[in-house]
Amino acid sequence: MTLRICLYSDPVTLTSPPRLLLVHAHPDDESLWTGGTIARYSAHGVHVTVVTCTLGEEGEIIPAGLRELAADAADQLGGYRVGELRSACAALGVTAHRFLGGIGRWRDSGMVGVQANEHPRAFVRGSVDEQAAMLADVLREVRPQVVVTYDAFGGYGHPDHIRAHEITTAATAEVSDIDRVYYAVTSRDATEQGAAALAGMADLPFRLPRPGELPVTDDADITTTVDISDHLSAKLRALRAHSTQVSVWQDGAGGASYALSNGIAQPVVREEFYVLAKGTGAGAETDLFGGLG
Repeated sequence: MTLRICLYSDPVTLTSPPRLLLVHAHPDDESLWTGGTIARYSAHGVHVTVVTCTLGEEGEIIPAGLRELAADAADQLGGYRVGELRSACAALGVTAHRFLGGIGRWRDSGMVGVQANEHPRAFVRGSVDEQAAMLADVLREVRPQVVVTYDAFGGYGHPDHIRAHEITTAATAEVSDIDRVYYAVTSRDATEQGAAALAGMADLPFRLPRPGELPVTDDADITTTVDISDHLSAKLRALRAHSTQVSVWQDGAGGASYALSNGIAQPVVREEFYVLAKGTGAGAETDLFGGLG
């Protein structure tokens, strides 16, 4: 059956519900980078699949009462974060989730130059070809029109983000029926404006970012801006679910911010931003699926 739907900026005709697949490195990345986008498209009937590459075992733990879960103690953080991820996916409306290669196949590699890079199951120690083949199998099964991951720098240089980019690039090159591939990025303008607004909020519990401290992309390079203003509450619920990694603050008057373990305030903005890496850009200015039919 052919479906005529008007979920996007322009009507499109598809022979099955639209399918979006996102490749993320760790639990919490889906919410931090793309939470509003996931919630928006899930709410509009799009089949959304999230692929997470590791369990995030090397993450820094914010709540003092949970710090014995850390990799250098009980090493149970990965299992705990699986529960956080399930709660976040529920908040965002995701019902299709995969761990690359199965749960626990690949381990969080940690930041550049740390001992965790050498763990036998570290994501960055694995074969790019093997990992890309695993992802290609998922792509063939799910058959997404649109795939999202990070840019070549992984957004901010994390080795696992860079590897996720590498295997997604390889897998989407092998699977030919994907219409578009996007990189999730953060806007320089939106980040600077959001940080400036935070400076005027009373009782903000986090340190304000210094100029240039947060990773951003020049707006001239951004091809697609997705309005998530109607789905900010879902994104904030998902961020709260990742309580070992993310602290969320709201002032009760519409102001909101979050911080990672470094305690640096980050703004919660009303759009999420993408760079089109593969496929035609016609109609894609405000909609990942715009113009596809």
